[in-house]
Amino acid sequence: MDHQSQLDAAKAVINAEAAALNALSDHLDGAAFSTAVDMLLRCQSHCVVLGVGKSGHIGRKIAATFASTGTPSFFVHPAEASHGDLGMITLGSVVLAISNSGESRELVDALRFCQKRDVPIIAMTCRPESTLGKAANVLLSMPAIPEACPNGLVPTTSMAMTLALGDALCLGVMQKRGFSAGDFGDRHPGGKLGLQLQKVSDWLQNHDTPPPIVALGAPAQEVLSAISKGRMGCAAIVDEGGKLAGMITDGDLRRALSDNFFEKTAQKMMTRNPFTAALDDRMSDIIAELTHKRIANVFVLKDGKPIAAMHLKDLLEEGYL
Repeated sequence: MDHQSQLDAAKAVINAEAAALNALSDHLDGAAFSTAVDMLLRCQSHCVVLGVGKSGHIGRKIAATFASTGTPSFFVHPAEASHGDLGMITLGSVVLAISNSGESRELVDALRFCQKRDVPIIAMTCRPESTLGKAANVLLSMPAIPEACPNGLVPTTSMAMTLALGDALCLGVMQKRGFSAGDFGDRHPGGKLGLQLQKVSDWLQNHDTPPPIVALGAPAQEVLSAISKGRMGCAAIVDEGGKLAGMITDGDLRRALSDNFFEKTAQKMMTRNPFTAALDDRMSDIIAELTHKRIANVFVLKDGKPIAAMHLKDLLEEGYL
């Protein structure tokens, strides 16, 4: 197969899956979807996701997305459920069972267990009349679309629809719950995304070194010494009460150079009303402002007093950018 044929085959798969997603969007039962969202919002325990084979792989991802967006959730393999893990399904749980055909033999024990104990079942399947479809309290059916596989066997379009429907359900519950970016950050502290969702107070826990500080009336020599010792390229200028009055950076010093430089005071050289950060500010917002305004330093204030300083270069090295 030449390169063009490979490209055409790849595009055919992608187009087939895109068409399946459009068909799913048109097929979606709004009343059933809303019922499923409300059922998960009322869940007093966990959303337990079940699935076999490729549906199981997708189910693991859906459970993880639920958990990270405010709905406690975990995945249970139906075969393991039949050997004791059914005990993970408790009164107050909601079961999300996934099967393209709706006839996965491994699901039967779990479905019967839920029915005996009035544990509600949300089903995702392409066959409403299947065993799973009939057992469900809420049926989220998907259209029967041929797989993108040339042999019509490999789960492709069906899995694309399952993943998309699972994401839609997770985000539907998240939005109705009023789950915020801050809530997401609390559950996702790792990685670049987690860092950006931190608050300045979180950043401060590992950066408690006080910034270089000088008084308004400090002479130029003292300002030079403070900036040099602080190694942050700036100094905070404070009033008699210790509150921030301005900032002096290396650039401010260069602009202040003249024959009478050492006769100047901090007040004469400083930039008034610099951009500052508060403890409750989101790190992503601070980074966006630093980038937009093309500035390298920002002081963190508490009760108007500088308690720390951020430098764009350090944020870059620490993975915030």
